[in-house]
Amino acid sequence: MPHDRITHDQAVMGGKPCVRGLPVTVGAVLNLLAAGSSADEVVRTFPGLEPADVPAALAYAAWRLEEPGVVA
Repeated sequence: MPHDRITHDQAVMGGKPCVRGLPVTVGAVLNLLAAGSSADEVVRTFPGLEPADVPAALAYAAWRLEEPGVVA
């Protein structure tokens, strides 16, 4: 499953999965959602984030958890 909006670059957040090369990790997005923030609140929290980035982060995280051989 392609995850076009999720990038890995050692120069950005140490290579953690980020949203479109921004210094916004998938984990940061998920943490806000888990704390009760809405998708709109997440987008407002991180400059440069777009509404489509939030479901992309969720989809990436779900994919990683289901991917064989990946220990999360």
